[in-house]
Order: sequence, then C-alpha cells, then structure tokens
Amino acid sequence: MKYNNRQHHKIDATDKVAGRLASEIATMLIGKNKEDYEPNVDSGDYVEIENVAGIKFTGNKLETKKYFKHTGYIGNLKTTHLKDWLAKTPDKLLKRMVRNMLPDNRLRADRLKRLTFKK
Repeated sequence: MKYNNRQHHKIDATDKVAGRLASEIATMLIGKNKEDYEPNVDSGDYVEIENVAGIKFTGNKLETKKYFKHTGYIGNLKTTHLKDWLAKTPDKLLKRMVRNMLPDNRLRADRLKRLTFKK
C-alpha cells in the first residue's frame, strides 16, 4: 500500500467559511489532491486544524439552522441550533461536517482518525 507518502497539513480556520473549509479538508483526507489517487486505497493526508472557533457561516445559518436527533422513543426528538453547537464544541461541529462530506464506506473511520484539532 502507499501509506509512506502521507503529508501533514496545518490549516488555520480563522475567518474561513465553514462549508468550503470542510470540503477542502475532506478532499485532503480522501487523497483526491494527489496524482496517484485510487478510490479503493486510503492514501489521504493528515490534517490538523487550529482556531476552530473562528470559522464563519454565511447568511442566516447561525439563527435558522437546526440539528435534529431522535432517541428512538416516541416524542423524544431533540433539537439544537447551530449557534449553540458553535459556542459549546466547534471542533465536533466541524468534524460532523467533514464526516458528512466523506463517502459512506469502510474507509470513512480511518480517514476521520487523521483529522485532529489543536486547541
């Protein structure tokens, strides 16, 4: 396998748009930015993000976007706003955004392990 040519990328997230940053990170984790890309080989890079609390959202997403979680019991639909998530755990929010941009296959978990956050 081609694991020996992995690079380390450090990204400062201050004043970057969240969705564009997440898609850039997902591309690096998959390895699509390399010329020897193969979809069935996990040859992506390591990505370290710093200053996650400084990301920006365009439009009115901070006031209007909601995340839903159902516990499995009747009537237990939990709702949280994007603004609350950003205030409490911005690294988990960005990790969830990147996770949703990665393909849903066996390589997803290993790719997410290479995403780290510097506090």
